[in-house]
Amino acid sequence: MAEIKRIVILTGAGISAESGIDTFRAAGGLWEQHRIEDVATPEGFASNPDLVLGFYDMRRAALARAEPNPAHTALARLEHEFRGEVLLVTQNVDDLHERGGAARVLHMHGELKSALCTSCEIRSRWDAAMQQRPPCPVCRAPTLRPDIVWFGEMPYQMGRIYAALEACDLFVSIGTSGAVYPAAGFVQEARASGARTLELNLEPSEGSRLFHESRLGPAGTLVPAWVEEMLRPR
Repeated sequence: MAEIKRIVILTGAGISAESGIDTFRAAGGLWEQHRIEDVATPEGFASNPDLVLGFYDMRRAALARAEPNPAHTALARLEHEFRGEVLLVTQNVDDLHERGGAARVLHMHGELKSALCTSCEIRSRWDAAMQQRPPCPVCRAPTLRPDIVWFGEMPYQMGRIYAALEACDLFVSIGTSGAVYPAAGFVQEARASGARTLELNLEPSEGSRLFHESRLGPAGTLVPAWVEEMLRPR
């Protein structure tokens, strides 16, 4: 196999599940407790902002109690020790990759710890509740919303992501369902550019057949083992 110099890693909810972060699609997950249309669309926010703001306030509070797991810290180690380039693209809105030590992280679906002002359109780091309509730190308008990409909105950083997929030698998908586009199509983008592709997942995703290799098991076990493999002298 040709030398690997550039790695793009996509992570989904499965990598944070072992840290106690609810996944959306699993039995008992967040989507069973709330309708997507109510809490994850611009229309839901327009019709019932209190419900939406309260939902994300609860998620932000739950995140404060979560800690990075071995999969997060292993990816941070890969980023720091691998001799080539590593880009981490996550569908997750938590900050566990960063708290685990990673620095090159693109949050394509936004971040729980970020607020977007619908008046001045400036983003601010945010840890507090939003339901009581606190003022924007920049323009002081009480018009903050979660800086989350809702269904029907365009994911962030897509230009950078597609450029990285086109240039990478290895694409790795970790803990994703393979059901949500555009992320579900990343494996095809990478393969079309000649990259090897690897899936690390608890169970086969909807796109498993598209990967050159699929390894099944908990992320906290699979990811550190794969990182050790990648860092082993060749």
